[in-house]
Amino acid sequence: MANLLKIIAVGLVGVTLGLLVTIYALDQDRRGFKIGPWRGAPHDGTAEIDPYGLASVARAGVLPPGAAEGVSFEAATDSGGASLSPSCDYLVAVHTPAAWYWSLSALTPGGFPIANSAERYVLTSADVLRDQNEPAAIIVSARARPGNWLPVASGEAYVLMLRLYDSSLSAIGTAFEAGSMPTIAKTGCR
Repeated sequence: MANLLKIIAVGLVGVTLGLLVTIYALDQDRRGFKIGPWRGAPHDGTAEIDPYGLASVARAGVLPPGAAEGVSFEAATDSGGASLSPSCDYLVAVHTPAAWYWSLSALTPGGFPIANSAERYVLTSADVLRDQNEPAAIIVSARARPGNWLPVASGEAYVLMLRLYDSSLSAIGTAFEAGSMPTIAKTGCR
């Protein structure tokens, strides 16, 4: 009887450790590579995706863009490393890598659009205002702002999602540099 209990205990410990290691390996926050505040996994939409990446994408229920379509990056912190707070305002200076088109959206940590009274869920390279040869300046805030304002919900956690479409970097996924990615600077809190 004692041997049976030992076998069951060892089996339970092994299964528990296996599940914990698998959950850790599938965590989206640990996958891909990080450039400043941005995290991306450009191989997620390609044939080169690894088994853990495939399982992580399936677990998250997302459909990443294909290699020829583009690449996505997510930021949960500002450029200084502090978590994005709905009670603070941020200036996102978008000077992106070579891409035909880009979009910036604020999403819930689960990946859903944030409901807001302005019904503005995304800003794109086609609709932002900017000075010629200058990066686009986007204000992320729960309070209405003039110009390129991306609203977030007051008191609700969020992440920023940058998508680069038809980018020459999509296929190679390795030529990203911190200087070519948008910066996220906190401008004030309430």
